[in-house]
Amino acid sequence: MTESGRGSDDLREDLRVSFRSMASEVRIWVVAPNDDGNARVDEARSIIERVAATCTRFDPASALMQANGSGRRWTVLPRECFDAISAAYDAYRATDGLFDPRVLRVLTAYGYDTSLPFESRRLRLSEGSASPPARRGGRARTWKPKFDAEQLAVKVGPEPIDLGGIGKGLAVRWAASHLKGAGSSVLVEAGGDLMATGGGPDGDGWMVAVENPCGGSDPTAVLRLRDRGCATSSTRVRSWTSGDTEVHHLIDPRTRRSADVGLQSVTVVGPDPAIAEVWSKALFVVGRADIRAAADARDLAAVWVDNEGRVGVSRTMRPYIAWQVSRVS
Repeated sequence: MTESGRGSDDLREDLRVSFRSMASEVRIWVVAPNDDGNARVDEARSIIERVAATCTRFDPASALMQANGSGRRWTVLPRECFDAISAAYDAYRATDGLFDPRVLRVLTAYGYDTSLPFESRRLRLSEGSASPPARRGGRARTWKPKFDAEQLAVKVGPEPIDLGGIGKGLAVRWAASHLKGAGSSVLVEAGGDLMATGGGPDGDGWMVAVENPCGGSDPTAVLRLRDRGCATSSTRVRSWTSGDTEVHHLIDPRTRRSADVGLQSVTVVGPDPAIAEVWSKALFVVGRADIRAAADARDLAAVWVDNEGRVGVSRTMRPYIAWQVSRVS
């Protein structure tokens, strides 16, 4: 553990916890924790596990799946699930529908209907999965869920939703918020979505590696983050063969198929990990030809890798880049 950059009052042992949740490795790191650090970490873990339990699509008894089953009828939900669906709707509107959680039927049709370790799932998915039909007539109808904030009740509408990535980003957001002030710096990470607060263990920012989507051991880039969230959408792990077609889990809501856009991964940095998660998916759907213009138009800090291994960086991302390559393989 590196102690450089800390004052003499901060030289207490860091808290570092890791566990599995939301089909991901979750890490919590509190630098120079306060006396209540352990209790705060325990509660942060509980927050993440409550989100995982209520917002999963892989448990037919979960709150999310109850809401999906009710469709046009009101469903009273736990706070975490209600807030997650509300946040998904906000994201849908902010991205003009490029982020659309109504992809559950597509993923199920592709065979992605269990939360197994993905290498085991990949073998099963290659056997007999069928591609869903393309959506005709352009984009889907406008999503108009209904919310009763007083009763924590929702009508999601006729098409079921998947909270996948945004649920993970929200779990990170809420856990990191609970840990605010628990130490001099805090890192919460879940499967590539993270929130990094404070100066990190060395006092000059958290150093975050951006994974190479081609699978190499060296990262695409290293970012220096302070009080920033970060999220990556990538086809590296969750891709498989459905019927005779190579597919992945990043669905273009305009076509109801895996986005065929010339990209392998998109990483976004911003003030909030859930919003970074949303925009990493939306920019992925935008595709290689338009991603730079879309990111620059919205001042989004983004780095991406295209299908030829070329690395692109938006202008807003450049201050966060500590190191990068121009191409990966």
